[in-house]
Amino acid sequence: MDLGRIVRHLFTTIWSARRAFPRAALDAIEQAISLSERTHRGQIRFAVEHSLDLPDLVRGVTARDRAVEMFARLRVWDTEHNNGVLIYLLLADRDVEILADRGVHARVGPEGWEAICRQMEQAFRSGDFGGGVTRGIQAVSEHLERHYPSDGAQANELPNRPVVL
Repeated sequence: MDLGRIVRHLFTTIWSARRAFPRAALDAIEQAISLSERTHRGQIRFAVEHSLDLPDLVRGVTARDRAVEMFARLRVWDTEHNNGVLIYLLLADRDVEILADRGVHARVGPEGWEAICRQMEQAFRSGDFGGGVTRGIQAVSEHLERHYPSDGAQANELPNRPVVL
């Protein structure tokens, strides 16, 4: 059990998430997702969670574990072409996880997603949360454009509004 992590989570509140992602930043992220989805057939969701509850911390739940749970809860897996992508941020850990449905993941692979995560985390360390996410969305979109180019039909299967948990 990591006491430093527990303390960090206890002091990272919903207000921390709102400071990092004020309404204007959430609006910009939503717009970035909307614009990117015009260039490909993929579906992108962004979710930020301020911290984990104490029982989860004691059990050793990681950002990856939580991202898998959110992938299911937000139904990112439920797209017609198996091309959903979740960008998940656990704010207290400053840990980004990108989970992609099997269709996308098979084409991009874990190394492609990991590089994007590290770039976003670097932006977060300097306090650039909105910009880090927006650039992450652009990088994810480049992969989706390559593997799922737009066919002109715009079927928006998932909401574009960021989720603040």
